[in-house]
Amino acid sequence: MARAFPPGFDRKFRIGVVAATLTLVATVGLVAYWARPASLETGYAPLQPVAYSHKTHAGNLGIDCRYCHYSVERAAFAALPPTQVCMNCHQRILVDSPRLTLVRESDATGQPIPWVKVHVLPDFVYFNHQAHVAAGVGCVTCHGRVDQMEVVKKVAPMTMGWCLDCHRNPAPYLRPVDQVTNMSWQPDQDPTELGTRLMAMQRVQPPLDCKGCHR
Repeated sequence: MARAFPPGFDRKFRIGVVAATLTLVATVGLVAYWARPASLETGYAPLQPVAYSHKTHAGNLGIDCRYCHYSVERAAFAALPPTQVCMNCHQRILVDSPRLTLVRESDATGQPIPWVKVHVLPDFVYFNHQAHVAAGVGCVTCHGRVDQMEVVKKVAPMTMGWCLDCHRNPAPYLRPVDQVTNMSWQPDQDPTELGTRLMAMQRVQPPLDCKGCHR
């Protein structure tokens, strides 16, 4: 009697079903992982361990971004401030406030405050804050009006396409370097014309090839 399927078909079929199932599960898992708010969605505003108000500190008090994020001009990462930076002021201001209990405990024990990162990029993406600051890209361009936020939220998608739009035509997004952290700065002339001059002066040439951001 002739066989409907060749010898070994059943085993191969089972292996194929298992492989297809694993591939499907892996694909769904990856999609779910990168689709989580911390990676892609704008509006992501995680609850922080301390209710720190950027509106109060950066807005009302006018504290420059670089006072807390002190490495932004010289390193790839905009460092989170150690607790001592907070205590520079709060050892004299609101010293008994219950809102600062965790800050005082961190200062006493040396354990860092577990701040939750708002802007999360995939591990395969390389981003250098220093290079962007030196080129004249304002903090507000990527992070929005942080000085008006009680709770920091993600305002830009930070997808590859979004980044490439700026790399291909950076002029409208550039400002004088001394105005990078000025959230309310507005150009007094056409931003593209100003940016074009700044590009020439500062020799701004954003990379467009893969290795510029994937290393």
